[in-house]
Amino acid sequence: MLISIGSKIIEGPWGGGNLFVKNLSAFLALNGHKVIFDLSEPNIDLILLTDPRSRKESSSSFNHLEIKKYKEHVNNNVKVVQRINECDERKGTKNINNFYLEASDYADHVVFVSSWLEDIYHELGMKKEKTSVILSGSNSAIFNDEESAIYTGDQPLKLFTHHWSSHRNKGFEIYKLIDDLINSEKWSNKLEFTYVGNVSEEFEFFNSEIKKPLAGIELAKEIKKHHIYVTASINEPSGNHHIEAAQCGLPILYLDSGGIPEYCDGFGISFVDDFENKLEEIIDSYDTLKERLKIYPFNSNKMCEEYLDLFQNLLDTNYILSNEDSNYSLRGRFLILKNKFLRIFRDQLYLNFKNKLANFYRDSIKTYD
Repeated sequence: MLISIGSKIIEGPWGGGNLFVKNLSAFLALNGHKVIFDLSEPNIDLILLTDPRSRKESSSSFNHLEIKKYKEHVNNNVKVVQRINECDERKGTKNINNFYLEASDYADHVVFVSSWLEDIYHELGMKKEKTSVILSGSNSAIFNDEESAIYTGDQPLKLFTHHWSSHRNKGFEIYKLIDDLINSEKWSNKLEFTYVGNVSEEFEFFNSEIKKPLAGIELAKEIKKHHIYVTASINEPSGNHHIEAAQCGLPILYLDSGGIPEYCDGFGISFVDDFENKLEEIIDSYDTLKERLKIYPFNSNKMCEEYLDLFQNLLDTNYILSNEDSNYSLRGRFLILKNKFLRIFRDQLYLNFKNKLANFYRDSIKTYD
């Protein structure tokens, strides 16, 4: 199959959507499929829309309107899947749900990252027969429980969390509560807390260790130094942070909100407004949960297999895959040429940026020396 994924890949720490694209594109390539990230080929078999917002608002490389033009003027046999991992409930916005619903008109199938999120769009009128849920997963070659720390009770309990976004709904009220607990007589010698990522400017932390965003192996190493993971993210459709931690063998203390319980049920303890009591409960249940996490089921390989099965089922068996002799209109040919030019232009801009950054770094080193 020739598959186009509508997102550019960003190296280094970024959001969960970027990790999804990296994992899926690598999996598809390893299984013999060609992956591109634009609409510059006339013989695309399947298009995956990851975000219909503009390039200024997201990492998307094309939107639903560009897919519409491609189908009308280049290849009307192409199948379109839309992946939705966003909603207004997550950050209190007012235009995301209806906009994503509108974009779904151009999709043959819509995949949600949790049943909680799927229900929101069903209530808005999206047809149930064109949707399904594929739960997210992280790369188990990186995020695994090898050399993961074990809490024995004779040292301070090490709590950990990490987020790319600094939005207050990521759970900063609870993270500040933890910071205050560490300063209390009861917990001062029993508790430590590390936050990795971008921090909301609304909150100050005095008793916690704050570290810059990490990704990949370096993030996994940091997670494994700790005993229990905490996430207080509000109305999170899915998220990758708690998945990465669970794969590293950390029991999850999680807010009962959004789609996160679908990933954590049975592998941690939930809380609502009784955080300190639940903290004590998860400490008491630590050994049992630590052992159960050995069978944590959500990983990127399982997720990618489900996407590939979906893609193959959507393609009509009578449809000739990657037809090199696609017959399309003059306008369609112009559209392909335009998309190819834009791809080359963007690639060159990126290469120039990398070269300038490398030169700046070398010059800085020389100046320092």
